[in-house]
Amino acid sequence: MRPYLPLNALRAFESSARHLSFTRAALELNVTQAAVSQQVRMLEERLGATLFKRLPRGLAITDEGLALRPVLSDAFDRIEAVLRQFEGGHFHEVLTVGAVGTFAVGWLMPRLKAFHDAHPFVELRMMTNNNLVDLASEGLDFAIRFGDGTWPGSRAQKLFDAPLSVLCAPEIAQRLGTPADLAGETLLRSYRADDWASWFGAAGLAPRTVRGPVFDSSRLMVEAAMQGAGVALAPSAMFERDLSMGRLERPFDIDVQAGSYWLTWQKAKPATPAMRAFSQWIMAEAECTDARDDAPLRTDAPNPSLQASGSSRGPTP
Repeated sequence: MRPYLPLNALRAFESSARHLSFTRAALELNVTQAAVSQQVRMLEERLGATLFKRLPRGLAITDEGLALRPVLSDAFDRIEAVLRQFEGGHFHEVLTVGAVGTFAVGWLMPRLKAFHDAHPFVELRMMTNNNLVDLASEGLDFAIRFGDGTWPGSRAQKLFDAPLSVLCAPEIAQRLGTPADLAGETLLRSYRADDWASWFGAAGLAPRTVRGPVFDSSRLMVEAAMQGAGVALAPSAMFERDLSMGRLERPFDIDVQAGSYWLTWQKAKPATPAMRAFSQWIMAEAECTDARDDAPLRTDAPNPSLQASGSSRGPTP
């Protein structure tokens, strides 16, 4: 029959093993040195094994002690992490979300207060990326990315389409009477080499060679456009505030579809309460965005219960 092992004895051993000292363990646990020594001795008797060699100065851990220590350290760390989630008398769950910078600033940030108000138990941690993320190694519960929904090892839920529009500073917009007038402007580029060619095709123009500066983020590219550096091709839905404030203009009512925003997560990751709450919330917000933009609702959209599949790497819009 497995011996009953008191928690205090296990804690006394784990602390003593880290410090290799009963005295320092006693200070950490706020008990006497004699109490720690007694608890460790009791544990050794219960296990029938010697965990420490008592030396004139300090302790030397035995092979048996070395086998036990990492298991206990991990267990106590996990217990402490869970207990910290109950601070303030309420349970808190950490949720780590990565998002491409354009989406994070242009769409998600204005809505985060609403999410927090609706789900105060979720401690949200936001990270930005340029669409190239590793969910597992970066410790992300979700990554919001732009593309076609196919990223290896990931499941994906489509949030909404993000058609690209011509965006520029007001003083440049005054010079643009027709799409052909772009021939005299600096055209800013993303890493998507065919964006401008697609837009020219939608405008009924022959493709032209584009040699403007290249950006890895539409947020940076449009910031350059607002400062007069050239004309950008970016998802206008991510820059509604700048458009409404007059810092940015959309001179042509011509869009081209280059991809969509997707909520992605690891295929093998079990859904936590915080993940389910965030998934349901962001899908509802995305549907409101579709409705506001007069886009047809997707009849094939997955239920926000983390059941969609798919996965593609693509440049950041």
